[in-house]
Amino acid sequence: MAAYSNQTTNARQYRQRGECIDEQQCAKCREVINRRVGGIIPKQLTTLKFAKTNRMSTIRAVSLLHELNAEYRATRACLERIPETLFEYKPHPKSMTMGYLTLLVAEIPLWIKHMVTDGEIDFVTFKHASPKTGSELVAHFEDNVRAAREALQSATDEQLENNFTLKANGQVLYTSKKINDVGLTINHWVHHRGQLTVYMRLNNIDVPSIYGPSADDKNFMPPS
Repeated sequence: MAAYSNQTTNARQYRQRGECIDEQQCAKCREVINRRVGGIIPKQLTTLKFAKTNRMSTIRAVSLLHELNAEYRATRACLERIPETLFEYKPHPKSMTMGYLTLLVAEIPLWIKHMVTDGEIDFVTFKHASPKTGSELVAHFEDNVRAAREALQSATDEQLENNFTLKANGQVLYTSKKINDVGLTINHWVHHRGQLTVYMRLNNIDVPSIYGPSADDKNFMPPS
């Protein structure tokens, strides 16, 4: 009976850990216990219902969320230093204005939300905000980061293997797996933040520490 008691405990622990993921696996558990208790399985054990679990992996989703969060503080530190009086500034006639660039940096996290939850973006019909002040811009950024976080927190790796489609007024431009495009979008976000720091330098706006000290900020971490 001691052997049976130990094996029953082990079976329950095995089930509680969620390692019995289907009926076939549960049958294997019973076979192992059968051998260990000398070929006799008490009735109570044979009728034990092993719980099915749905252990969906989120390893890659969590990794993307971590990457998003790692870039958040430095991005906010840049955006909150941009005055609305410079929204029309551009360093070259062919360059985008600073207002457009800051809006782009503030809205890219929203792309991630739509990629994950909707599976498509149509950049012709995509609705942009129209912040008039620096504080409105930062508030918009915070809303978008929150939406991206919630989308990634709710996603599984299996869901991120589904397709994302980029469209222009309904016309498909390309289709790729979400897992690939979310990562590329975070890189895109960092790229435009770097572009923004150049605009900042040209306007004598202090550039914060991002991956290490800048000429204006000798700290090794972005401002909190």
